[in-house]
Amino acid sequence: MLPTLNIVGAGRVGRTLAYLWHAHGQFSIQGVACRSPESAHEAVAFIGAGTAIDAQELPPADVWMLAVPDASIAAVAQSLATHAPPPTATGAAPVVFHCAGASGSELLQPLTDLGWRSASAHCILSFARADTAVAQFDGTVCALEGEASACALLQGAFEAIGGQCFALQRQDKLLYHAAAVFATNFLPVLQSVAEEAWAASGVPAALLPHLRQTLLANAVRNITTLGPAGALTGPAARGDTAHIARQSAVVHQWSEGAGRAYDALSSLALQLAQRRPPAQTTPEPGPPQEHP
Repeated sequence: MLPTLNIVGAGRVGRTLAYLWHAHGQFSIQGVACRSPESAHEAVAFIGAGTAIDAQELPPADVWMLAVPDASIAAVAQSLATHAPPPTATGAAPVVFHCAGASGSELLQPLTDLGWRSASAHCILSFARADTAVAQFDGTVCALEGEASACALLQGAFEAIGGQCFALQRQDKLLYHAAAVFATNFLPVLQSVAEEAWAASGVPAALLPHLRQTLLANAVRNITTLGPAGALTGPAARGDTAHIARQSAVVHQWSEGAGRAYDALSSLALQLAQRRPPAQTTPEPGPPQEHP
């Protein structure tokens, strides 16, 4: 028999993971609880299994996933502890985990106090849409933190759907998650600023999609091929601080917030430039030699 899974909060992350686990035969999906009955029914339809139910009426389960917003995890854990169902027929302590990247399993303390095995599991993937995330999940890096046997169970479940798991210490989660914010969350922000600046400088709107597609694709290709330092270009890569200063003044005049971001990123870019590998030069071909 498959271990049973209850889901509290079936948004994009919850739906993605539940769909994959159901499709790969890792869990028997039971109750699905959301903020509204409509959302729960939509989640069940997407997952292809489970029953939409109120959180306070969830049945016993071997594993509980809390895929709720970070700010709601502690309150949801407290509520579940107040209305905790009895153990499953196996008698084993349930495993409960949340999906937040910046917080550890300490948010689940009310359930830990009841003997539940608590953990946190964070997948480094942009869950912009559940259907897209399902298609992109294979190979996703997953950080696990918490009680050892809970992490072992989750590692098997995530690896079965293509996850690459590693252990993360609780005290390192904020910095770890900040790194993910730099790698993924800030990219749309920077692209939005770039497109607004292009529009303000007179670039035709019809050209913006092409710029978006080509520059981002080329940047990603260069970073994955050469690494961040090797892919760095522009005035910072050349050490042209005079150019950076002139450009900074113009950006500040256009948008003070963008100007501060430009200054901070330029400073980091100049530091990164110091770690660039030596330039690879190809000697110019000489004149053809005469053969005797």
